[in-house]
Amino acid sequence: MIPALSPAENLAVGCLSGAVEATVNMPIKTYKFCSQEGRAFPTSIPGWFRGVAVQAGTVAPITAIQFCLNGFFQQMILSTKPIQYTQLSDTESLITALGAGALTSFLIGPVDLITIQQQKLHATPFRTLQYLVKNYGTLSLFRGIGPTMVREAMYTAGYLGVSPVITHHLMQKNVKSSSHEKEYQYPFFGNSPLLARMAGASTAGTLAAIITNPADCTKTCVQSDMTGDIYPTARKTLLKMWKGEVEGGIWRIWNGLGPRIVRFNGAFFICLSFQEIAIDWKRKGETCEILNTELRFPRPDPV
Repeated sequence: MIPALSPAENLAVGCLSGAVEATVNMPIKTYKFCSQEGRAFPTSIPGWFRGVAVQAGTVAPITAIQFCLNGFFQQMILSTKPIQYTQLSDTESLITALGAGALTSFLIGPVDLITIQQQKLHATPFRTLQYLVKNYGTLSLFRGIGPTMVREAMYTAGYLGVSPVITHHLMQKNVKSSSHEKEYQYPFFGNSPLLARMAGASTAGTLAAIITNPADCTKTCVQSDMTGDIYPTARKTLLKMWKGEVEGGIWRIWNGLGPRIVRFNGAFFICLSFQEIAIDWKRKGETCEILNTELRFPRPDPV
């Protein structure tokens, strides 16, 4: 049985992993923004990290919320099952992660918008926020929310659903029928949790990056054009790309795919590692508690 993390534990794990992931991957994200918008790349190291404060400061709590919502949905589904069921099916794990990602898109959408506009305006996050609200209204912060919701749902399903599922399957033990049978179904991964996490994270990260790149590229284009002169809506942006009315044509939806795969692989590995460390720590704590209880209250010898 895999122990479930409490809301506080999910909050802590999500916050820490989100902050680390956002900071480490900021140059990759800047490269993605520039390649998708057709904007010049930064010429200095600080330029590559411009916007990292707003990214780390908001991605961390958003990731924490995704962990908490996922855990809440998992417990909600388990509460409807008979008591002997202590784990979700693979499909149920994907559904809970999808729901957590879709809900948090209303938070991450404005964050991405401010980051993109901050890099264009060369301003602080607060001044960028003031500029957007003053010139385009409060609702402008939710520009591109449709493709953002698609992206976040699939992204969260990747790192909270697919990645752990693949990792656990790679480390699954055999039910031994003889002494000659291997302990693990995949000994190469079963004997190395690190390699199993790397394989799970890279597989899920690559798939999620490919699936979400069109939605992410559309979102970036729409959020970079606040007036809507070139990219009015997500649907019209896709139509323009399909008809070749914008530079790069339909192939533009794959702009930034390379760095996106790299970023997703790193992000999924970081989040999965922090989650697995927390679960192992809790499992060991519960085991120690059981042993201490047995030492304090030993079972009586049978008569």
